[in-house]
Amino acid sequence: MSLLRSARFPAIVLLVAAVAALLIANSPLGPGVVGLKDTYIGIPGVFEMSVGHWIQDGLLAVFFFMVAVELQFELTNGELNSARKALQPAIAAAGGVILPIAVFLFFAAGSDSARGWPIPTATDIAFALGVLAVFGKGLPSGIRIFLLALAILDDIVGIVFIAVLFTDGVNLAMLALAALAVIVFGVLSRQLDSRARIPVTIALVIVGIATWVLAYESGVHATIAGVALGLAMAQRPALRTRHALEPWVNGVVLPLFAFSAALVIIPAVSPSQLAPAFWGVLIALPVGKVIGITLFGWISLRIGNRGAAPHMSLADLLAAGALGGIGFTVSLLLSELAFAADPLLRDEATLGVLGGSLISLVVAGALVAQRARHYRRVARTDAGDAQPVAPSTPTGGQLA
Repeated sequence: MSLLRSARFPAIVLLVAAVAALLIANSPLGPGVVGLKDTYIGIPGVFEMSVGHWIQDGLLAVFFFMVAVELQFELTNGELNSARKALQPAIAAAGGVILPIAVFLFFAAGSDSARGWPIPTATDIAFALGVLAVFGKGLPSGIRIFLLALAILDDIVGIVFIAVLFTDGVNLAMLALAALAVIVFGVLSRQLDSRARIPVTIALVIVGIATWVLAYESGVHATIAGVALGLAMAQRPALRTRHALEPWVNGVVLPLFAFSAALVIIPAVSPSQLAPAFWGVLIALPVGKVIGITLFGWISLRIGNRGAAPHMSLADLLAAGALGGIGFTVSLLLSELAFAADPLLRDEATLGVLGGSLISLVVAGALVAQRARHYRRVARTDAGDAQPVAPSTPTGGQLA
């Protein structure tokens, strides 16, 4: 279990799952596996979804629950608990949303692909932390904190887009019941430290499932239920729950989603025949993110108190921008939602996400490794300068 809680291994598992899905989808096994993904399961006539939707709407809600718990902690006790701390990563994150949208629309404006503009706005926390763990030994803690805050804020933007842009025909009665269930969940979670811990835990599971069903039936994307429950849960039990779920999410939920989302057939066409959705995402993730985060991050360092932590150089911001371009999980979900009615565009946008994220991954690895080497050299130099110098004894004479 400790391996699945590490920063490196889950990122590797996600990458392997996506590559395996691409290979299988474009092999003789492809039609059968895609058919399995489209198979409906559930209670006939009562509640049925395809296997793909069970993964996308059901299992992924658990991932969003964990993201919300982490967000709650950062907003109350962590690195986003004051306006001063949040200012720099928030401005940089804004650039990491605005510029990728602009780049995407440069390719897609006026075409059917244009509705995919939210796709390149997300950052994958698991991958970003994985790259930092593999290549970032020696980076100052302030830079790590900045990058984590940036990734979390990007995820918030993705969650808002999911909630606002991909909700049609909301059933207000069901939505109100879902909101009531969230309140009940929050109240119950504050009783977990009482003697009735087991009954309360059972009740929380029941209320959590009910919240998800009500959210799904309301027309809101069901993953939003996970976000609401994570924010509503009392912090101490929420952190314990997140710790217990982490290996399952890293080892089962996210790889399954990556595999399901990456089950796309590579079009047998020339590059010029690929849709703007592909080119927009492919370029917006590595280029738009780097430009947006670097430019707005540079501006953020000149707002407010000079020298406010974390102190970031231009090279640090370039590395952060490259890490931000690893969209993957949330970008894949946004691709599924944006082009749900057009499987061809969805597949091409998915390929754009995979390609753009891979380019960002390679560039981020190189830049983070370079910055880590730089800071290790600085640390060695500072350590050498700090060594005490032994007093010398004059030769050929007597001590005074």
